This record gives sequence, structure tokens and C-alpha cells, in this order.
Amino acid sequence: MSMDMRIALGQFNELTEEKMLFIKQVGANDFLMNTPNLPGNAQWEYEDLIALRRQADSAGLRLMSLENVPLRFYDQAMLGESGRDSQIEHMKKTIQNMGRAGIPILGYHWMPNGVWRTPDPPPLRGGATTSWFDAAQHRDAPLTHGRLYTAEEMWANYCYYMERILPVAEECHVRLALHPDDPPVPTLGGIARIFGSLEGFSRAMDTFDSPMHGLDFCMGCWSEMGGHENVIKAIRHFGEHDKIVYVHFRDVQGRIPCFNECFLGTGNVDPYDVMKTLHEIGFNGFMIPDHVPHLVDDSAWNHRGRALAIGYMSALLETVKKAS
Repeated sequence: MSMDMRIALGQFNELTEEKMLFIKQVGANDFLMNTPNLPGNAQWEYEDLIALRRQADSAGLRLMSLENVPLRFYDQAMLGESGRDSQIEHMKKTIQNMGRAGIPILGYHWMPNGVWRTPDPPPLRGGATTSWFDAAQHRDAPLTHGRLYTAEEMWANYCYYMERILPVAEECHVRLALHPDDPPVPTLGGIARIFGSLEGFSRAMDTFDSPMHGLDFCMGCWSEMGGHENVIKAIRHFGEHDKIVYVHFRDVQGRIPCFNECFLGTGNVDPYDVMKTLHEIGFNGFMIPDHVPHLVDDSAWNHRGRALAIGYMSALLETVKKAS
């Protein structure tokens, strides 16, 4: 699907009338859902997926991606445990059902113990709140899955999974989009993290090179890895080979081992330079605000924070397009 670079919304798991109105009101037509709240203990069914897509269609919106299945769908596959073959068969069916329902992208990650953050983040301007990570406070964290899992083991498990999943995605025309480890540190809770560097992602994209495989390019995670220059380098490296499927447009202050999320324009990255670089390399996907600060009287989903981010991003995009 070829379109112009554009703004979208995401980071919610229930598609309500209110969410659809909000998406339209901030000027977007596209959205993704993050781990949508759908029935199924092992896979998503076609009937539930097509109902979601038709609900979006009825509002004049495009459901572009489902980002992340529940961990229980493929945790054994990530860890190489005895149930992985059964989970992989169910994942194949989920991808087939997505393709049949006309949902073109499945975002995924390789973090069996999830995203980590540290309690009590420092406040931002005006007392706005967000999240942060301080590796020093997690140094003595217990093993999350009972033993140590090495980087070599996690890579072998990844290859085993992708060798079986990617051909199904190609057959069903569902594009897989890999999200970085967050935080991008070598290991957490005893499990190695293998997608926290340009080298790690290059290995994945080169080993499983397909038009149906690319990146969920999280600007915040790439900023966590190495700041502005790292973000620009990664955009050029992967974008010029059409490997950026969509973008999480957020930023942080600081880098690993300690960083906090922040307002756009106050972090490591120059947002205008990023938007301009994406335009220069011919990116024609969508960008979501992803995580945003929680403002005064905000909702649990941070409607106010998202509206601010969408306005900022929309102005940047319009400026970049007019300047080209």
C-alpha cells in the first residue's frame, strides 16, 4: 500500500466511538491498535478481526496495524520452550486471519519479559508526568523466567520462529514490523535482549530479508541507544532500503543506562531533522505519537498529551513538505 507520509494514532486496545471521533478530529485517517482486546487464548479469529476492520471502515478510518499479540501467544517460542511449535502454528493462523481480514501489518517484539520502567519518574515541565528507566535500580532484579537466557539462545529462538512465520506472512501479504528492545540494554531479568543496536537489527533484516519484513521504527528507543545522530543514521540505513514500516515518533532525555521520556522538542532528538530525513528517504508510511506525557486533567489514554503531540507532528510534516 503506497501513500504519502502521514500522521496516525495508536496505543489503545479498544476501538470505541469516542476513539474514532478523536482520530478524525485531530486530522488523522489511520490508526493502529496495541494488543487489541480480542477473544482467544492462543490466536485471533477471522470473525473478530474483520469486525474490527469493518468498524473502522464505517467511520472512514483505516486500521493499518495490530501491534503486538498477547505474550501468551508466543512466549514459549521466544524462549525456545516445549510449547513453541504449538504457539507457532497458532501464530500462523493469526497471520492468515489478519491477511484475510485485510489488516496489512503485524507489529511484534522479542522481549518475553516486556518493557521495563523504573518507579517514581522525575516530573517534566509544569509537573507533567511520564516514564523513565534507571538501570542502577534494576541491577539486582530477580530472574523473570527461572534461569538465564543468553543472546545466542535468543537469536537461535528468533531464527526458528521467523523461518516458520515469515513465509506465511509473505503468502498472506501481512508485513511484520519489529520493535526495538525497550530499554535497549544487554539483559534484563536474566533474559538477553538482542534488538538494541543497529547491528542487531541489520542482522535480523539481512537474515530475513523480505518485502514483508521491516521495522516498527521507535524513534524513542533509537534515541535511548545513542541520541540524535543514532536516530538519523538508522533512518538512512534502513529507510533507504524500504525497511521502515511505520514510526513511533517520541523522544527521551538521556540515554541508557538512564533516560526519561519527554515532550517532543525537549529531548535528545531534533524532531524537524528527523521528519525531514524521513521525507528525504521517501518514507511513505504512518507515524504515531506513541507514549506521551500525562497533562493536567488528562485521561488515562492521555488525550491531551496526544493532541499536543499530533499538533506538533502535523506542523512539522506540513513544513517539511512545503520546503521540499
